[in-house]
Amino acid sequence: MRDRGVSVPIVPGIIPITNFQQILRIAKMCGASIPDRIVSDLELIQNEPELVHRYGIELATKQCRDLLSHGVPGIHFYTLNKSRATQEIIGRLTA
Repeated sequence: MRDRGVSVPIVPGIIPITNFQQILRIAKMCGASIPDRIVSDLELIQNEPELVHRYGIELATKQCRDLLSHGVPGIHFYTLNKSRATQEIIGRLTA
């Protein structure tokens, strides 16, 4: 295929962490890694679902702010049928 100078934007995807065990399974299935610091933080709170949810929202919000400040054209959210987390992140980003 010949390059015709067409530029296709790369839109980063974010999976808000709302369940520690679920995100470990997802990472393993797709061959991704989770930074040790995040795993360590989550191990401490994994049995407290609301703390995991809050941690995941805060982390995803920081990631989104960083990406947007570096000029990404948008963000794709993988909601995993948990739109509450995405709604909270968008609310924080637009506040």
